[in-house]
Amino acid sequence: MNPAVAQEIATGSQEAHAAAGQFNAGEVIIGHVSNSSHEHPLIHLPTIGGIDFSVTKHVFMLWLVAALVFVIVTALVRRSIRHNRLVPTRPMNVLEVGVEFIRDTVVLPNVGKKWADTWTPLILTFFVFILGANLIGLIPIFDLLGLLDHYVFHTAEGSFVSRVIHGGATATGNYNVTAGLAVITFGAIITAGSKAHGFVGHWKNLVPHGLPKPLYVLLIPMEFIGMLVRPFALTMRLAANMTGGHIAILAILSFVFIFTQMAGAAFGVGIGAAFSVPLSALLSCLEIIVTLVQAYVFTLLSAVFIGMAIHAHH
Repeated sequence: MNPAVAQEIATGSQEAHAAAGQFNAGEVIIGHVSNSSHEHPLIHLPTIGGIDFSVTKHVFMLWLVAALVFVIVTALVRRSIRHNRLVPTRPMNVLEVGVEFIRDTVVLPNVGKKWADTWTPLILTFFVFILGANLIGLIPIFDLLGLLDHYVFHTAEGSFVSRVIHGGATATGNYNVTAGLAVITFGAIITAGSKAHGFVGHWKNLVPHGLPKPLYVLLIPMEFIGMLVRPFALTMRLAANMTGGHIAILAILSFVFIFTQMAGAAFGVGIGAAFSVPLSALLSCLEIIVTLVQAYVFTLLSAVFIGMAIHAHH
């Protein structure tokens, strides 16, 4: 179908729903998990080389998560150093346990003792940043802000508050964000292999040595494709898991409004109390576990891939 025709059909459908005063579950779900559109950027910036550099909500969330992680970790470390405490406080103790866990159970077994101190900072940064972005994405900050704006602030249509409520808020649900993290892992793999074996040696280690030459015709393309598949898998796994959970919760909550339109408010409230709200609460608890697991899986696989480049013959 022609994209222009599809856009016209979608626009007409949305206008029809709006005119009829009906709840459009698909529009609500996509609006929540999507990034800010070009019509609602938070900060307008020029287009350079065909790329729009305007700041959308997911870019803003990246800045917010990075700032929060930096401020919290720096404050804990500086407070511990300032007071010269031999026994860390409870928050600092949690931080130290997390650092030791990533170093001893993720980095050390995969990259080895020689390279552990080299790659622990990167792997630890991955874990803390991804976990922070995942957890903040579970908090309905901008939905609450939208309610406050509607009932209390009453800001103008073009204000920052009115623009920030468009689109979702889970930065790691954006494939561009996860692709950027995966590209860093890809660069780290090449750097680790080059530091351990030399630049030429790293590329030679992509295939086993001493095999019959005709096999290399098959092995070299396969290994090259496999090398590209690794960051692609990291990209898709993290973004899909973070997006899928939000879609599931919103779809279940949408039953309240759908059944309200079909059978009345009393029936919709009954569906919400008996089914939608309890199930959504359980899924939200599951999502908390998923945020931790996905941060761990991304960092673990990154450490595994870096270790494979360093220990190519094992």
